[in-house]
Amino acid sequence: MIKRLIQPQLKADLEKKILILSGPRQSGKTTLSKSLFDNYDYFSFDDGDDRLKILKKEWNRTTPLLILDEIHKMKNWKSFLKGIFDKEGLRPRILVTGSAKMTAFKKAGDSLAGRHLNFRLHPFDLKELKESKFKLSLEDSYLRLQTVGGFPEPFLSGKKNDYNRWRRSHLDLILRQDAFDLEVIRDISSLETLIHLLSERVGSTVSTANLARQLSKDPKTIQKWISLLENLFVIFKISPYHKNISRSLKKEPKYYFYDSGLVRGDESQKLENIVACALLKEAHYLEDVLGYNVSLNFLRTKDGREIDFFIEVQDKNCWLIEVKLGDSDISPHFKSFSSHFKNVRQVQIVKNLKREFSNEQGVEVKKALPWLSELNLVN
Repeated sequence: MIKRLIQPQLKADLEKKILILSGPRQSGKTTLSKSLFDNYDYFSFDDGDDRLKILKKEWNRTTPLLILDEIHKMKNWKSFLKGIFDKEGLRPRILVTGSAKMTAFKKAGDSLAGRHLNFRLHPFDLKELKESKFKLSLEDSYLRLQTVGGFPEPFLSGKKNDYNRWRRSHLDLILRQDAFDLEVIRDISSLETLIHLLSERVGSTVSTANLARQLSKDPKTIQKWISLLENLFVIFKISPYHKNISRSLKKEPKYYFYDSGLVRGDESQKLENIVACALLKEAHYLEDVLGYNVSLNFLRTKDGREIDFFIEVQDKNCWLIEVKLGDSDISPHFKSFSSHFKNVRQVQIVKNLKREFSNEQGVEVKKALPWLSELNLVN
């Protein structure tokens, strides 16, 4: 099994608080949870028999770990967990898993303040694969991420046909089951078309109004559907940064896919999606495990000057990151933005690069795959 980077912190924090582990469906939450202890009780709120046992609180109090999957679908689930914690403490330890953002569920009941910690699990990336000493080379791991994405089942298979079957059932489960827990969708085919349109626009800003015209829908409906896809961990949004820059910036966000295999477009778009996934995963690790405040944005002016990613890590430092497939010429846009920030690191990562170097303005040109496999945003 590939060791997940958050695994040691999960086990340590289970001694102190209820843990809530969220992330995309089939990203490995259950496998990770069951790997923490040899003995555990597992119940899924999606299963009728398990649901009844949860409501009756019928689990083995002598096991070291109680895993409650999809319990956020239960009305007043926070009050339910609060009552258990206040009355019984953490014996057994409690780990809650869910394949949707917990904040998306209304009427959640009482607060769990002071009683829980949040963690987010992502699909595999190059850093996690390298630290687990996965059998493939960096190049082969990247090609697999590009072709079948980083979700454990299709990635470990590595076969395109297996991925195609998995993807169909995975999206079908999300759109026809999970989505209805949040919204009543009467036009699934248009929602599927929206996913297709977004998968062609990776790396570009997205206009809700343009999507609405293409789908013959109201812009508010499109925005509601996009928010739904975000809450179900199908896509994630990266917004434009706007502080400290005098020139007006573009306001439209970009959207990327947790499953890089879904991206339709050229290799440069697939590369940018893989980088976006790695940066978001690292940002969430820094927040969930180390307690930093991290923001992930991009920079783009109305006259077309752009840097792909801008990251601020609390009071440590900030990063300007440009992604290129094979162009080692340094982007001139670093000059447009670097003077606006203190302690800024400027990095251009290039997939097909023969030699790493830097220029007198401090821009570092790095080979993309080694840089991603050793990603560290605090040093």
